[in-house]
Amino acid sequence: MRRAWKRLAAIGLSVGLSLGAMWGCGTKEAASGAENTAQTAHEEAAPEETVQVESVGEITTFPLPQASEESEIFLAPIPDIADDFIRGMDASAVLAEEKSGVKYYNFEGQEQDVFMTLAQAGINYIRLRVWNDPYDENGNGYGGGNNDVPTAIELGRRAAKYGMKVCIDFHYSDFWADPKKQFAPKAWEGMSVEKKSSALYDFTKESLAKILNAGVDVGMVQIGNEINTGMAGEKKTADVAQLLSAGSRAVRETAQTYGKEIQVVVHYTDIHHEGQTEGIAEDLENAAVDYDIFAFSYYPFWHGDRENMQAIAKMLQEKFRKKVVIAETSYCYTSEDGDDSGNSVNGVDDLVPGYGATVQSQATMIRDICEAANEAGVLGVFYWEGTWIPVGKTKAQNSPIWEEFGSGWASSYAKDYDPNDAGKYYGGCSWDNQAMFDFEGHPLASLNVFKYLKFGATAPLAVEQVPDVEILQETGVPLEMPEAVDVIYNDPSVKEQAAVTWDEEQLSSVDTNMPDLYEVKGTLEDGSSVVAHVKVESVNYIENPSFEEADTSMWKVAYEGGSNPTDFQKKADDAHEGEIAFHFWSGDSDMEFSIEQELAALEAGTYKLSVFAQGGDVSDDCEMELYAVTADGELTDTFMMSGWVNWQNPTISEIKVTDSLTIGVRIKSNKGSWGTVDDFVLNRISD
Repeated sequence: MRRAWKRLAAIGLSVGLSLGAMWGCGTKEAASGAENTAQTAHEEAAPEETVQVESVGEITTFPLPQASEESEIFLAPIPDIADDFIRGMDASAVLAEEKSGVKYYNFEGQEQDVFMTLAQAGINYIRLRVWNDPYDENGNGYGGGNNDVPTAIELGRRAAKYGMKVCIDFHYSDFWADPKKQFAPKAWEGMSVEKKSSALYDFTKESLAKILNAGVDVGMVQIGNEINTGMAGEKKTADVAQLLSAGSRAVRETAQTYGKEIQVVVHYTDIHHEGQTEGIAEDLENAAVDYDIFAFSYYPFWHGDRENMQAIAKMLQEKFRKKVVIAETSYCYTSEDGDDSGNSVNGVDDLVPGYGATVQSQATMIRDICEAANEAGVLGVFYWEGTWIPVGKTKAQNSPIWEEFGSGWASSYAKDYDPNDAGKYYGGCSWDNQAMFDFEGHPLASLNVFKYLKFGATAPLAVEQVPDVEILQETGVPLEMPEAVDVIYNDPSVKEQAAVTWDEEQLSSVDTNMPDLYEVKGTLEDGSSVVAHVKVESVNYIENPSFEEADTSMWKVAYEGGSNPTDFQKKADDAHEGEIAFHFWSGDSDMEFSIEQELAALEAGTYKLSVFAQGGDVSDDCEMELYAVTADGELTDTFMMSGWVNWQNPTISEIKVTDSLTIGVRIKSNKGSWGTVDDFVLNRISD
């Protein structure tokens, strides 16, 4: 463990505080008495009181490394990242977890305050959500951490003891607020926008004052959480802007009273929706909402690639002159479910390409997000709920604990407030496989990603992930498995393949004579496993064989006479499959034409060619043939059309190819005849 640097808290000053007229989570009667706007409420506020800011005691901090360190994880350095880049962690569920019996440990395996462990790992900012009144009428908590103001105070004080700043995330709801739901607090139900703005102003000002009085080092305040679709029960843009302005004013005034620099933050999500984020920022600007930081959630498995994230961040800075922070992000370290209640990200089907469900991949992903954010001028990143781990292993064991202490995402007591979600699906934590602590509370090596950002970390080269191998096997051709496969190493810059040994028993079961799917397992030299998915099928070497693609330039059409009797006709009734077929008809004269395609550099072997044709009104002396031209000469199969959709299927087998091949259909037919040719197929049937 590195030596801790200690200093005494420079807190304990008497300050003037202008208290609001109403506690925002009080009764409806109290709320309804607030007849004036938030500004009027401010003007009529109670006289200033002198209050004592509590000290959190001795503060312990931990310096960042000054060079690369050896670790269980490999991380490439980000040399230009600043020491004050926000390395944040949302730790809102910690208190409910601890009340549920969860214990947290340090990297040496000793039980320790989780905030100390976070600080040792390089975390410099803690984010804490705040709900107005997350309890039912009998005092039972809604769950999700039961994150009221007293909870934020207790957690915030513990963060301050280790030199970490705090971002207060006001949801302005009694429970979860996100794009799917923005419920008004119970105490604000039925209020007009004006009264609600006044209540929001008072709640923000009084809550923030309580938090600051407790010695919490607040550096940011979010006025709303993921408010894309509204806030506190309001959906109209102008109404939301009024609420935001009330919250911002409360933060500004409180910050001035306490002599602190506190940034006002607005928070949105779904940045992968093109144009939506810019439109939101324009609405805020047009409404003259006063804020400093535009925050957004960026989950790489939901919100697009890092390049898009960077483009959004740069747009907000350049066009709207706002600072930007990533308020939420995460990634899974396992596909296991630790508490028998399901996972939001299963770690199998929803992985980002190039990243596995491993501790190393979790660290690499967060490192890569931080690098992209830093390149785009983003202030920093908050990891969401990296401390939210299981309270037990089975649902039967966990349910009573979740209900009593609120350590699941929702309890049954939330059913009246949130009947369509919590009321139906209350239960445990769906985030435990994305925590940065294992299921027993030990910190993962990936937690140290935050302190390793600047100088990186070294580790022995190891295979991190082996992507599945996809093999397309032609029927009739002997199966040849690769001797080496692509792998992803803990050092992503290494691109070497790894030798593999395939399971002989599974290989012997692959029958290449019939189309089918097979799975063959392999083993690398280091013991890692790989799976090959072998698909046996007949490969069609004809380009655009059914004419469904708009580009038909690969087909050469030749004809005799002054007019072309053919066309690529879009008419499903006359096509063998799809909508388009090669069509011919002439009412003026006899026809002679051909359609062919040259296939260069085919692999040597024996091929089989076929096509479908239908038509009518042809005379007995018409000539129609499918042909294949090789270096050794021409092979043909003649056919005759005999009526509408009476499909003929001429076929040429045993075409010996050493290099190139030309295939096609040629037709001589009487005037008034008609027909279509469709679905050429050329398969390799043997070496």
